[in-house]
Amino acid sequence: MTTFGSFVHKETLHILRDTRTMMIVLLMPVVLILLFSYAISTEVNNVRFAVVSPHYTSAVLEQVRHLEANPNLRFAGFIEPTEIDATLRQGKADVVLCYSADYDRISAGIEQGASMQLVADMSNPNNGTMATAVVQGAILSSQASLAAALQPDIRILYNPQMKSSFNFVPGVLGLVFMLICGMMTSVSIVREKEVGTMEILLVSPVKPLQIILAKMTPYFMISCLNLTTALLLAKYLLQLPLTGSITALIIISVLFIVLALGLGLLISVMVSKQIVAILISGMLLMIPVMMLSGMMFPIENLPHFFRELSVIIPARWYIAALRKLMIQGLPFLGVWKEMLIISVMTLGILSISLKRFNDRLA
Repeated sequence: MTTFGSFVHKETLHILRDTRTMMIVLLMPVVLILLFSYAISTEVNNVRFAVVSPHYTSAVLEQVRHLEANPNLRFAGFIEPTEIDATLRQGKADVVLCYSADYDRISAGIEQGASMQLVADMSNPNNGTMATAVVQGAILSSQASLAAALQPDIRILYNPQMKSSFNFVPGVLGLVFMLICGMMTSVSIVREKEVGTMEILLVSPVKPLQIILAKMTPYFMISCLNLTTALLLAKYLLQLPLTGSITALIIISVLFIVLALGLGLLISVMVSKQIVAILISGMLLMIPVMMLSGMMFPIENLPHFFRELSVIIPARWYIAALRKLMIQGLPFLGVWKEMLIISVMTLGILSISLKRFNDRLA
């Protein structure tokens, strides 16, 4: 076995002996994917709707029955026009459907015009907008309303079920790699410096670059294992299409893993205490990934300053590329821009990290 291989073997055994850390590192991707896929969801469920109508005709009752059959809607009952405000204020309903007196004539095609009005609680704009959209979609699909007026032909591409898990899986992968490669690598190297064993390693016959690569290699292999696990869960448990280029997905994931390892090395050069490394990793790696990468919030909705700042966040380009490959099914050339940006960032961060590390040794 070569000297470098011996160091890799030593670091791997060191990691494997720490059972709690290994459980966290291996189980964290699974837990996060399941958490964001099932427990945390941006899908709207159990939207409560009440109905106001001057006459409860067969057309009105037919549409109410259709809406009740929708699994995302709950019928809150018939109310009087004077009760609309109180019903919304007391939280008894999220949306109120107000039918006009001539709804039967409109639904039969005798007259044209708006046949109903939606009154929604917008005290929480996001929830109100999504609840209104769910009710509107259910109304458009109801047989009673199709004859009311010419309706647009709406087609939803790539994610017709509008599952939030499709959106979260790429973001979870970006977050996991930053945590495992960035934070764990930085803490591992800083621990050697803190206990004084780094000096012993540096005076050994092994070159400093080989020592760093040996410490990074186990985390690289763990990350590759986590990537495989996440893709299997996404394909067979969450039913993600994964119709894009798998080759491009693997290449860009490996590049991002190496980039995260470089960030961990850079942090380890800057600090000499493990607790400081953890805090800096959290501020520089976790928070930007969650807030500025598009994982939780659309980048287009960010203020101009933060939208421009997100350009330097590597996870933004990685998550965007994964969505194109995993959900939209684009080929290799469809992510050339993201691939190029991550490649340049990887080379830049590795160059800076290794230069700073060598400067500290000089």
